[in-house]
Amino acid sequence: MNRFASLARRPHAWPAATHALRPLCALLAALPLASLAQEATMPAVTVRATPAAAPATLPEQPTPEALAAGRASGGDTAALLRSITGLSLQGAGGMSSLPSLHGMTDDRLRIVLDGMDLVSSCGNHMNPPLSYVDPSRVAAVRVYTGAVPVSVGGDSIGAGIQVDTAAPAFAAPGQGPVTHGELGAWAQSNGHGLGGHASATYATERLSLRYDGSIAQADNYRAARAFKAAGPAGADKPDRILAGDEVGSTSYRARNHALAVALRSDEGLLGLELGMQDVPYQNFPNQRMDMTRNDSTHLNLRYQRNFAWGEMQARAWHERTRHGMNFGPDKQFWYGPAGNVPGMPMDTLGRTSGAQLSGDIVLSERDTLRVGAEALRYRLDDWWMPSGGGMAPDIFRNIAQGQRDRLSVYGEWETRWSPAWVGQFGLRASRVHSNSGAVQGYNASYGADAAAFNAADRSRSDHHLDFSALARYTPNADSSYELGFSRKTRSPNLYERFAWSTGGMAMRMVNLAGDGNGYVGNLGLKPETAHTLSATAAWHDAGGQRWGLRLTPWLSQVRDYIDAERCSGGSGAMAACSSANLSGERKFVYLRFANTDARLWGLDLSGFLALGRSNALGDLRLEGSVSQARGRNRGTGDGLYNTMPLNARLALTQQRGAWSSTAEVLLVAAKTRVSAVRNELPTAGYSLLNLRASYQWQQWRLDAGIDNVFDRYYAHPQGGAYTGQGATMGGTAVPWGVRVPGMGRSFKLGLSMQW
Repeated sequence: MNRFASLARRPHAWPAATHALRPLCALLAALPLASLAQEATMPAVTVRATPAAAPATLPEQPTPEALAAGRASGGDTAALLRSITGLSLQGAGGMSSLPSLHGMTDDRLRIVLDGMDLVSSCGNHMNPPLSYVDPSRVAAVRVYTGAVPVSVGGDSIGAGIQVDTAAPAFAAPGQGPVTHGELGAWAQSNGHGLGGHASATYATERLSLRYDGSIAQADNYRAARAFKAAGPAGADKPDRILAGDEVGSTSYRARNHALAVALRSDEGLLGLELGMQDVPYQNFPNQRMDMTRNDSTHLNLRYQRNFAWGEMQARAWHERTRHGMNFGPDKQFWYGPAGNVPGMPMDTLGRTSGAQLSGDIVLSERDTLRVGAEALRYRLDDWWMPSGGGMAPDIFRNIAQGQRDRLSVYGEWETRWSPAWVGQFGLRASRVHSNSGAVQGYNASYGADAAAFNAADRSRSDHHLDFSALARYTPNADSSYELGFSRKTRSPNLYERFAWSTGGMAMRMVNLAGDGNGYVGNLGLKPETAHTLSATAAWHDAGGQRWGLRLTPWLSQVRDYIDAERCSGGSGAMAACSSANLSGERKFVYLRFANTDARLWGLDLSGFLALGRSNALGDLRLEGSVSQARGRNRGTGDGLYNTMPLNARLALTQQRGAWSSTAEVLLVAAKTRVSAVRNELPTAGYSLLNLRASYQWQQWRLDAGIDNVFDRYYAHPQGGAYTGQGATMGGTAVPWGVRVPGMGRSFKLGLSMQW
């Protein structure tokens, strides 16, 4: 806390052919919890003889009140995870933030939506898994931190995040057909955000039908003060003037629909969901391109059945994404000496198919065995149509016939040695195969890179062997202790391995970090392997209602961590990888994905204290958390990109009858440990005050709030470099050194009604 005290003295700190299997693991560790969640609506579908004591590891979950408040305040589903200790959000589009936990983000986390592993089909990862579901549909979130069980992990080296929509509801025996539904809307002042959702259910004792629909949109938001000069969005857009405090390319619009049907028998459940998403546009302030379309459909089939020995669950699903990028309204569209080259159309087609089979086998009153097999098949095509000038006459094939298939099997044994001790041991074996077809550039200028890539052996098969060992000791009703160790492995994604061009313009179109730099892939990349040790000590009163304290130190050693290095050796049209690029400072640079060894470590501390009850105020409660994460490239000594600095949250909550309210203070220390190879920008420390209140009356719920009450100017440490306006295709046409600022004061209002 001395760090925070020192920040308070700074002027701008405080007051300023094979397939793969990933989905089932996450589902498996969640099976006991998922079964219990379904018990309220499906009393016939329960797991028999499940031991009553707590498992070896427990996920962190947002409270029902936090989920309800989050669903009423915006279109970004990842924001529902903000209350998880140690978790932050890496900035992206208005509905595409990336969860970040313990210094790991994006593909390093295993994020599962309704049991499905969804893959981001974009060179900028504009369509991450959580962007495919509206917050209004989310019913449960589970986050496994530290050493993660093998049933939750798989092809990832960080946390496991499981997000589920509402379980199917059925009529009670003898009740007859029932119907119920919900209507809701939300609005926020900053950016003129608006959204609405509707759901309707028809159910009998055996049949459940449900429809969900939503829409969300927002204009550009504004920072608390000007962070740049006011001016036109681009040289070709003199009439579109962006104010100095307007954060360009932060507008978005999205529509989602889902139709689900479920059939229930005395022994099991069969469910099918059809989902569709239409995103006409989503603009990105820290990318050189914007999303001009994202059309997605998915089918998700699930079967769950109980047996005398336990529970079996099977799932099969398919998802198709058609994604497009170009320059949005805040970025220059016409290029070339004569201003006659219309933008840079980039198109992506991603197809993901998955299958899972798992079982929870109750061996005895103290022993449970979880087994599973998972397969995932992913296909990706990324092509750029010619538009003129140097981007003609051929189609640029960025990823051609990309393949990434995964096959996994695992087993996990949970045993209870005594009423106080429970242990869990797991082993997972996986094979990840990736490949790419032949590529080409716009013209002969790209010939050397394309020829070298096409002549190389592009087929790669990686073999993973993961394990986890966790133990939980509960000596009394006042305390518990957890210790875990895991080995986890992740193979490179298709862009890390197969993005091939070292031309400056092409490299700037591949960026998974939001740092404004350009990237090229590396066929020689090896899988990342992380060894993680974590421990958790929790103390609380016997009932767990008056006070509690939770402390979690953790350490991850990562072999072959995929970082980046400056590239060189280019010539002519490939001059982006030049000798000058190796030493360039205070500028955007060009990088190649590269393996190194890394170390990440940190500590999470959280707690609560019931302050008492009064007739006037009701129940008062104080909650708080502090998190610290650090990461270092052990080969160069450089900092790891986008690692969150020391941060804290303090909240005073009040509950009186139907009213509840929260006053929340967020504290973030200055970010000074940065990634020098990327020329990452430091950020100043800051503090923010947020206020929220809700009122429930019969079937109505009203939510109101003010974010950033004092309208403080700040830049989130993971917000990225500002490339939200101007001639973003050019390497030096966008000013270097500007951070994406956070949102200024914003009033929020949400209203929903159930029947």
